[in-house]
Parts: sequence; C-alpha cells; structure tokens
Amino acid sequence: MLNFLIKRLIPRRDDVQDNAVRRAYGVLCGAYGIFLNFLLFGAKSFAGILSGSVAVTADAFNNLSDAASSVISLLGFVLAGKRPDPDHPYGHGRAEYLAGLGLSLLIVLLGVELGHSAIDKILHPQPVAAGLLPAVILAASIAVKLYMAAYNRRIGARIGSSSMKAVGIDSLTDAVSTTVVLLSMLLARFTGRVIDGWAGLAVACFIVYSGVCSVRDTVSPLLGQAPDPELVRHIRETVLARPEVLGVHDLLVHDYGPGRLMVSLHAEVDGRGDVFQLHDAIDSAEREIQERFGCQATIHMDPLLPDDGELTRVRQELEELLRALSPDLSIHDLRIVPGPTHTNLIFDAVFPVSDPRTDRDLAARVRSLVGAAWPDRYPVVHIDRSYV
Repeated sequence: MLNFLIKRLIPRRDDVQDNAVRRAYGVLCGAYGIFLNFLLFGAKSFAGILSGSVAVTADAFNNLSDAASSVISLLGFVLAGKRPDPDHPYGHGRAEYLAGLGLSLLIVLLGVELGHSAIDKILHPQPVAAGLLPAVILAASIAVKLYMAAYNRRIGARIGSSSMKAVGIDSLTDAVSTTVVLLSMLLARFTGRVIDGWAGLAVACFIVYSGVCSVRDTVSPLLGQAPDPELVRHIRETVLARPEVLGVHDLLVHDYGPGRLMVSLHAEVDGRGDVFQLHDAIDSAEREIQERFGCQATIHMDPLLPDDGELTRVRQELEELLRALSPDLSIHDLRIVPGPTHTNLIFDAVFPVSDPRTDRDLAARVRSLVGAAWPDRYPVVHIDRSYV
C-alpha cells in the first residue's frame, strides 16, 4: 500500500537528496502512520472491552500515543523543509533532529508509565478473559506494527532521517509489547496463571532501553557528531583526483540537518602554477562535491613548492621524529624560516581527536622533541585535530 502511495504521490521519488522529496517522504509516512495507529487504537480498545484486560486497553492507548508521535514526526519534516530566512541562514534542517529527540523522550516516558502500571498489576493481579476475537486483533496488530517498523526503518535509512528511524524503533517495541500481552492473555486462558504484571514490566524495561538508545542517536547530531568516514573518504578522493591538487588537509563537515551539509577543506597546489588555472580547478572541485554529495563546499588553496628538496626532506624527518608522540600524526603547511642564530620551523601538527592530551601539552612535547633533536631549530607549531 505504501509503495503504491509513494509511486502516485512522490513524482521524483528517487531523488532523495532533494529536500522537497525528503519532505514528501516524511509527510506521507507520517500521515500513513497516524492512520494506522488510530486504526489500531480503535481495534485494541474494542478488544480490551471484550476481554476485560487492562493490559490490552493500556496497549491501545500506547497506539494513541504513537499517533501523537507520528504527528510530531510529520511536523518535524514540515519545519525542516522551511526555506532559510535571515534568522536561520542555514535553514531549519535540525528541526527534524529535534522532532526525533521529542519522539524518543516520549518513548522513554511511555516505558516509565507502563512500568508503573506493571508494578501495580504485580501487586494487585486481575483475571483476564481471553477470547478468539481479541487474540486475532492482537495478532493482526503485531503484524501491522512489524510492517510499520520495517517501512519506517527502510525509508528512514534511504532518506537519512533520524526521526523516521526513531518511529521504526517505537513500532518494533510496540510489536514486542503486544506480543507479550497476547502471550500473557493466552497463558491466563489455558493455565489460569496471571502474569500480566511481570510481562508488562519486562516490556516496559525494553521500551525504556530502546528510547534511551534513540535519544542518544538523535542528540548526537545536535551536539555535533563526527562526519561519516565514508563521506569524508569520498570527498578526499574527489578532490585528489584532480591533477592540480597535491594534498588535502583540514577537512571539516558541518551538519545543519539532513541535506544541509557544509564542507570546507584546504587543498595543496603547486605555488608556481598559474593562479587562474588553479582557481578554476578548485571551483570545479567545489561544484563536483556539491553535485555528487548534495552539500556546499568551500576549498582554500595552500601553495607549495613540491620540487623543494630541502623542504621535503625536513618534512619527512619531522614527521618521523614526531610520530613518537602519535603513530597517526601528520604535518602540513610547513615553512622553513632561517635566521642568524636559529631556524624557525612553522607548521601544523595533526593529532587524532581521541588523543586525551591537551593542545598545550602536545605543543610543549613537540617543542621538546624538536629542541632535543635539532638544537638550532625552533618549532612554531599549531595543533590540529583529526576527526576521521
């Protein structure tokens, strides 16, 4: 059904890099989820009345809260699709992350509330009357929720939507919850043992755990997570594929929401080349990054003298010396400035972001190593961090 709606209502459905297409996916899936959750709420409420099961009735209101979650997800896509304005020049893409965070917090809250209800059932157990129709309704509900989990996770991965992935996790936890309710109902019917409370508590713990994991996944891009290593590798390869570019460093990816990535980097070029030709090559690289990866790119040119044997030799010796501090260390922007009493070595040293030492400590260690190895050379070092 959903695939049919996608084909009919989203003309350019394969162009998932386009913000309008992403928004269309989000709005359609959100509206579809609202419809299914209201349908499940009505069916489970009817099953709860027939069976007299408080667990089934609570599970029905769980679907009602899911409908509210789908509304939040839908609103997140609508807000994220707003055009940039003077107060938000980079757009409103992070509204989708906020929607995913709100949904994840609702999942946690729901799990806590279900836990309270489950404890009350453990302390005050109640008999459950299980009939064929309530059992069939619950079984059908499980199938619908698994279907919702599958399409939300599939489309969420396709368009890179954290809020849709959160909806998929929520749907999966609902399927587990309803399964436990159904099993406890059948167990009460055939054995007379009432375990609704314990089953509900186990489900509540699972829901809280899933919600906490979802909170972590949605908070991370809001705080500024490291970029996807594969994306960084492809960007580097795209720039280095141009013969004018000799090296790449200081590559940064700024995430302002899905479809709103800003890339900046430094490209090393031959300082004796024609500046207009080099500038044209850099412009072409920026356009290619934008077309291939759907992100804006700014590239700064760093001129080098690749045939300078002395500079190359000093750079190699310096990197070998400083790898005692970190095997993943690299240096760039090296300049040699000789003077009457000593020679300044001006460069940037790149350490992994995982290195726990402070920049000040690392700079002091670099100066100590260089001073001990070459008393006539003084390092003027700037510490960079590599996030990939």
